Amino acid sequence: MTMAARPIPSSPATVSLPAPLLFLPPISRKPSASLSCSSRARRGARCSAANKPSSPRSAAPGNEVSGGSSSSMAKIRSEVLSPFRSVRMFFYLAFMASAGLGSLIALTQLLPALGNPARAAGVPETLKGLGIDVAAVAVFAFLYSRDRKASDAQVARLTREENLSRLKLRVGDGGRVVPLSELRGSARLVIVAGPAEFVAESFRRSRPFLRDLMERGVLVLPFPTDGNAPALEFGEDGDGEAEAEDGEVARKSRRLWQLTPVYTSEWAKWLAEQKKMANVTPDSPVYLSLRMDGRVRGSGVGYPPWQAFVAQLPQVKGMWSGLFDGMDGRV
Repeated sequence: MTMAARPIPSSPATVSLPAPLLFLPPISRKPSASLSCSSRARRGARCSAANKPSSPRSAAPGNEVSGGSSSSMAKIRSEVLSPFRSVRMFFYLAFMASAGLGSLIALTQLLPALGNPARAAGVPETLKGLGIDVAAVAVFAFLYSRDRKASDAQVARLTREENLSRLKLRVGDGGRVVPLSELRGSARLVIVAGPAEFVAESFRRSRPFLRDLMERGVLVLPFPTDGNAPALEFGEDGDGEAEAEDGEVARKSRRLWQLTPVYTSEWAKWLAEQKKMANVTPDSPVYLSLRMDGRVRGSGVGYPPWQAFVAQLPQVKGMWSGLFDGMDGRV
């Protein structure tokens, strides 16, 4: 998937940040990506991100992360999410060893009995015990294999999520560059990836749900895969009450769609791997939604189901704030 940067020079527009993102920690390095936005007659915006891959030299000290550390972190998260799986697998191995030892003993008793008519009376009982032991080995081997496959699949999924969390994005227009992991606990990210027309249409479909999505901590990261900058019509024209209403919609639109991917070649690489694993064609427009804790909540081909997000996601304010961060369910 090839991305071409097309920055459009003009004066940057002012973007207000939501309250949860005002407390992001400072970043110790200067981003090498560039972002440009322009507006025409207070209406419409076009944005693009630099397509410059990060290098080890540009990484801040202490932020260098290898694939091995991602895998190690994924294994730790897997243990936390499934704390009893390792215990089950240990007992499965113990039961398999016990049943295997019983089968070996039964065989040492059965072979001499088959050649000695005097011991023929005990052959049925020995065969019964041998059958039980063999069946036990088969059952526990199946259970162990199932848990092992589930563990490997979970670690692979969590490794992909860890790699995603280290991708860089820009918060607001001309704001700081942060890794995606900085949004954990403060926002539910929705990645909209596809041609510029697809991103613009996804933006238009989100407008009726702006207030509800913001109350649920949703932030959108538009990722145009064709290299074109989507025109996001915020709609600030009008007079009187209409102007005030359009201004409110524009502010909410900017806050909801304030994120911009940085180093888009890395985003494109990660997205291409996800599509390949999901058997999705490389040119298909997709969306990906994350839980508050950074885990993948759901994904699909086509436009994000904004109405379903509003219906299923809990609000981030009130007495239930933080309680259901990792229990957002699926679409």
